[in-house]
Amino acid sequence: MNVVAPPSTLRRTACPRCLRPQATCLCALVRPTAHLTEVLVLQHPQEQRQAKNSVALLRLSLTHCEVVVGERFEPDALAALLHRPGRETQLLYPDVPAAPAPAPATTVGAPLRLVVIDATWRKSLRMLLEHPALAALPRLSLEAPAPTRYRAIRAARRADQVSTLEATVQALAMQEGPSFDAAPLLDAFGRFVADVAARQRYLASSG
Repeated sequence: MNVVAPPSTLRRTACPRCLRPQATCLCALVRPTAHLTEVLVLQHPQEQRQAKNSVALLRLSLTHCEVVVGERFEPDALAALLHRPGRETQLLYPDVPAAPAPAPATTVGAPLRLVVIDATWRKSLRMLLEHPALAALPRLSLEAPAPTRYRAIRAARRADQVSTLEATVQALAMQEGPSFDAAPLLDAFGRFVADVAARQRYLASSG
């Protein structure tokens, strides 16, 4: 006779802090990182469910990081997310032919609010094109992205693509200079990638 356990015993217990299953809890990798720039991550819903996604580690490590999950945003709600009194808002996104960057805006030296889109390249471009308020933001582009560690677990369509965590900490380092210490968080991300890669190898060998 087949015995089926009650549904409650079949569910994997999630960590209340990182919201990951206990077997893949990220909390030991969290590196509290001080910074002045506010970070707003607009995360595509499909990324929220990705075990390989880097945003959970970023959110728990950065002092001022807000993550909002969604694909389409009402104009008023999006405007409220993008702009904060006393902050200049910039979008971390390259200047690409499909979505050219607007003319550089005159800066007033106010603290920065950095907006980051967490999605695949195709989905991030669609989110940008479908939200004029996003497309109109001044752009911040990485001048020379450091080689990514992400390729060990996730393919990229562009040579300059890096993970959301890597892109964000590189942008913060550009803005804040030596006062921003990205090394501990990047080292923790390297351990995260290695752990995910090891699980992938194990599943491939046992499957």
